[in-house]
Amino acid sequence: MSDATIPTDASDLTDEAAALDAADELRAKRDAFALDDETGADTVYLDGNSLGALPRAVPARLADVVAREWGQLRIRSWEESGWWTAPERIGDRVGRIVGAAPGQVVVGDSTSVNVFKAVVAAVRIAQERGAHRDQIVVDEATFPTDGYIAESAARMTGCTVRAVAARDVPTAVGPRTAVALVNHVDYRTGRLHDLPGTTAAVHAAGALAVWDLCHSAGALPVGLDAHGVDLAVGCTYKYLNGGPGAPAYLYVAREHQPRFDSPLPGWNSHADPFGMDAAYTPADGAVRGRVGTPDILSMLALEAALEVWDDVPVEAVRAKSLALTDFFLRCVERYVPAGRVRSVTPAAHAERGSQVALRCADAGPAMAELVRRGVVGDFRRPDVLRFGFTPLYTGFAEVERAARVLADVLDEVG
Repeated sequence: MSDATIPTDASDLTDEAAALDAADELRAKRDAFALDDETGADTVYLDGNSLGALPRAVPARLADVVAREWGQLRIRSWEESGWWTAPERIGDRVGRIVGAAPGQVVVGDSTSVNVFKAVVAAVRIAQERGAHRDQIVVDEATFPTDGYIAESAARMTGCTVRAVAARDVPTAVGPRTAVALVNHVDYRTGRLHDLPGTTAAVHAAGALAVWDLCHSAGALPVGLDAHGVDLAVGCTYKYLNGGPGAPAYLYVAREHQPRFDSPLPGWNSHADPFGMDAAYTPADGAVRGRVGTPDILSMLALEAALEVWDDVPVEAVRAKSLALTDFFLRCVERYVPAGRVRSVTPAAHAERGSQVALRCADAGPAMAELVRRGVVGDFRRPDVLRFGFTPLYTGFAEVERAARVLADVLDEVG
């Protein structure tokens, strides 16, 4: 079956895709992104859960930052161009998307560094409540970095790590638990974990909850304040489209900020950073999450990228995400021969993030061929095809095309 040939039994799906695109309230947002490939051809880009597409506003903003703010104003830009306050200003933009009131999110450093800050600080807060709290509970299927850092944080704080399935965290926490570190969405399968229920169970045990939002922020409502989350971290280069290596963010609930004792007390988080005092005195508020000099170029690229969110309700993004993933699964079921792939992403909406992971015996060569044909997802060893759906720029016709190309590829590689 050729990529250009629509099977006779698919006309209803192609018509449905056209109707869904016509009714899509987020459709106009697609024009805000650069989505052609290097040849100018249209690409079905389903890898926004690894690296979001480039917002068209970013190049001009960066050009101005480089040529005028850095090139002409130079050192004056720390004040005149707002460089010094960028981590908190941009943090508030992220906060709106993840459900955090102003003054609780700071942007900077990497996700890994922020996980370290969050977990160690959370353990210290928990141990103020009781020295017997010497256990860090982690999601056993966590992204590797989170596991590595939890082990390091445990060594530093006299704790041990207990790894359990994310669904078992509510029953695994107890009187010895200091912190539970959980991924909101599993990066392999796209399974959405129960943030409100898990957080409530962790609190009932007297512990703190730290959430990794890398695969949920920008794809679905998070509700950090509404659900009483203690601390959270996340990257900005996936669904937030901040660019490769864009700075991450750290959320510290307002109630914990006075006791937030960072294991990385840099000069930028000092109460008087330019006083150059040899003794460390932490600043108030979200500023405590800062460490060193902000990475201004990537930070201001992120700020420009986040402008696309100014008039976007996260609830609309979630509704479209579920519709896209539902439609993709239906198209795969229709086009792909039975038995060639198996979805490991939950069918239930309450358990699904914004990606679909398909187990496939030929996953490696299949994904390479999909990319060659202009359908970009990614491969996770040993046998998973992973497709991420970014509602701001992904359309239903693209989803239908991706399923057809997948069927073609599997027909040929099998």
